[in-house]
Amino acid sequence: MPSVSNKVHDVIPSGGNFRTQLKVRMDLIMKALHKTLAIAAVGAFSFAVNAQARDYVSIMGSSTVKPFADLVAEEYQKVYTGKFAAPVVEGGGSSAGLKEFCKGEGAGTIDVANASRQIKSSEITACAEAGVSKVIEIKIGYDGIVFANPVSKPAFAFEPKHVYLALAEMVPVDGKLVNNPYTHWDQIDSSFPNQEITMYIPGEKHGTREVFEEKVLGVGCEDTGGYDLQLKANGDDKKAAGKACFKVRKDGRSVDIDGEYSETLARVESNPDGFGVFGLSFAENNPDKVKVATVNGITPSLETIAKGEYPVSRPLFFYVKGAHVDVIPGLREYVEFFLSDDMVGDFGKAIDKGLIPMPADELEQVRSNFKNGVTVGS
Repeated sequence: MPSVSNKVHDVIPSGGNFRTQLKVRMDLIMKALHKTLAIAAVGAFSFAVNAQARDYVSIMGSSTVKPFADLVAEEYQKVYTGKFAAPVVEGGGSSAGLKEFCKGEGAGTIDVANASRQIKSSEITACAEAGVSKVIEIKIGYDGIVFANPVSKPAFAFEPKHVYLALAEMVPVDGKLVNNPYTHWDQIDSSFPNQEITMYIPGEKHGTREVFEEKVLGVGCEDTGGYDLQLKANGDDKKAAGKACFKVRKDGRSVDIDGEYSETLARVESNPDGFGVFGLSFAENNPDKVKVATVNGITPSLETIAKGEYPVSRPLFFYVKGAHVDVIPGLREYVEFFLSDDMVGDFGKAIDKGLIPMPADELEQVRSNFKNGVTVGS
């Protein structure tokens, strides 16, 4: 692209008084500079106007985080009635929320993506390519992943290997990988009842699915010797062997649920033999409908997760567009309200709803990072 000075040089008349030529040159340079600055200002102004065309905070993502976001939005509206519009909270899953989040900036895009896992490097790249360069990570606390069946059915004491042998597409039998032959729980462990295997697990767009794969299927695959057999079958390709461990059977005994936990609960209620995979907070809010299994002898609870004893737990997050803060009305206030002691402190309302709180120093660091605009990767 030609520089401003080159453009000016093209229109300066040759010959004449030197001072006259210099004055003409300087006048044209200033006019060109003013025009360039005006264009930049219009671009910045158009984003602000475009963003301000929406007067509420737009949120989407994890079904695990959604109940806490719903709670905060409700309490936020009580405090800010008349000043800010009510936030709009939608589900859809962590991956779906982050995909929407990374589509760009402005009023036509969401401000916040709820996630039951950390954002991936590929998602950060997708965000950057769409012009979303300032992504702020907000950790809100912790949750456990539990296996729950109807309250009327026997209690189960699971280990990761049990779930892997029940759900994996290929399992080790007599030192060989075979198509999963198991149809009843007592075929896997004689201490289990003679009950048909059916488990409703999070669909692949859910953040819970990734934690389930890594901390349950992956561990179970290793514990049974399945990983070593997959490694051999995949020419010592560790990545391929790991992915093979995560493949679940497609014969109706492992059922993906792409909707909210309420859909999983409905499936469990309609099938007395069924197990559902839930966030602990959801299961604890439905004690009259489901009971949770132990894992490795540990009962999932606020205490066992906070102490790191229960093996299937994870942190929960939401992600904020830095460019939208202080542009979308009420966005800064929403984040600060979410991180308040009244919401996520040790005795906050979100804790009453099942969120496991962060240590005080960790929560203070999250608050500080948001206040100072610390972004992912910075």
